[in-house]
Amino acid sequence: MDIILYLLSVINYLYRQNCWLITFICRYIPLKQWAFDDARSPKYQKFKTDELPKIIPLEKKDWQHLKREYQRSHNGRELKPVRRHGECDISSDTRCPCCNAPADYLYKNNGSKGQLLCKVCGSFFSPKDNRFHKTFELRCPFCGRSLVPIKSRKFFVIWKCVNKNCSYYQNNLKQVDPDSPNGKSDYKLHYLYREFNVDFFQMSLEDLPKNASSLRFRKYDANIMGLCLTLHINLGLSLRKTSQALEDLYGFRVSHQQIANYCKTAALCIKPFVDHYDYHPGKAFVADETYIKIRGVKSYIWFIMDAASRSILGYRVSDNRSVGPCIMAMRMAFDKLKNALPEGFRFIADGYSAYPLAAQQFFLEFGERMKFEITQVIGLTNDDAVSKEFRPFKQIIERLNRTYKASYRITNGFDNIDGANYDLALWVAYYNFLRPHKHAKYRVLNEVEILKGAGNMPGKWQLLIFLGQQTILELQKQQSA
Repeated sequence: MDIILYLLSVINYLYRQNCWLITFICRYIPLKQWAFDDARSPKYQKFKTDELPKIIPLEKKDWQHLKREYQRSHNGRELKPVRRHGECDISSDTRCPCCNAPADYLYKNNGSKGQLLCKVCGSFFSPKDNRFHKTFELRCPFCGRSLVPIKSRKFFVIWKCVNKNCSYYQNNLKQVDPDSPNGKSDYKLHYLYREFNVDFFQMSLEDLPKNASSLRFRKYDANIMGLCLTLHINLGLSLRKTSQALEDLYGFRVSHQQIANYCKTAALCIKPFVDHYDYHPGKAFVADETYIKIRGVKSYIWFIMDAASRSILGYRVSDNRSVGPCIMAMRMAFDKLKNALPEGFRFIADGYSAYPLAAQQFFLEFGERMKFEITQVIGLTNDDAVSKEFRPFKQIIERLNRTYKASYRITNGFDNIDGANYDLALWVAYYNFLRPHKHAKYRVLNEVEILKGAGNMPGKWQLLIFLGQQTILELQKQQSA
């Protein structure tokens, strides 16, 4: 017995020593994963997307105020105009775009090449290509230097940080393989950013409803609109938190009402593309409804999704749970099938009676080509063979409801049904085209070729608006034909 007690005491002592060693290692010794880091591969770096740049608001200067400051700092000596030794071809109506100084204070900085220098504020500019028309400046997030436009593509402009002392450039330079056949040219070394300049003015402004934001931006531009959509829809921030995030992170004061107007306008543009996109649906649809609050009153969201691809094919907001909204959501989903059901089609829903009634109305309207039965999964337990077989399909749509509710909770309810419609349209666009899904191996459900070239999420939202505008134009041509 003494030996057994002794061995037990030794085991306890060793156990305490192991616990102490594990605690010591976790606290003081960082553990590194000795896995292959493919981020250093030149082939991988070509597809690497850099983070967003710093957005610095540009403040307009007053040349008269700068003259007074110069006089105060130089013992009363006045800043005189440029003393020219010969004739100057600078137009008399040319003014500095930064401080609005007249032509008398402008130099020809590089001779006949066209660059001018302002003597008052020290700004360089070209009368043909004015960089001061924007309300903000793009800067490298690593070194803070201004980005330089190097390439212009169809939908975006590529900006580059050319600072050789940038930490991003220096770190990438250290990873260059000296034995590489092409040297540094095989690697992505500089920080790059894609600024999208999609034309938003092709859609008629008269089609916008009341309180919708105009697409002719006065104070901000499409980049800020895409950033608002990213923070509000992708990250699930409320309108007021989105406004606060823009001010805290980027220094832009955009009211929550202006953000709501941006979302309303974006929803009107994007919704036609989402509704008329060819999803190539399968042979099984899953449907369910969930509730939301509008002005404190319970309302409903109807979802119909493809069981195979899990894309949302039909959606509807309603203030009641009757058959009418159910039929409208089913019509939206069946439009993707060209109102012709494939062989072996199944429509899976819960035990609510609105779905069988809606199926009857489709049969009365379209006849045999739209005749289908509702496979109902009833209850929470598998009490019958049908529920046991189709329970996984019901869980898919329930998971969709929970995903939507997670983004809805931050709104604390909607103010009106129009706001619920616009929010739902944007969320469906995000779910179908922008959100990575685990079951799709962290890819989007529907890959659009034009969206692959977007380097960040605000750019993808801008391209979605552009695609929606193209869909609206095609629909208008079809109606006029």
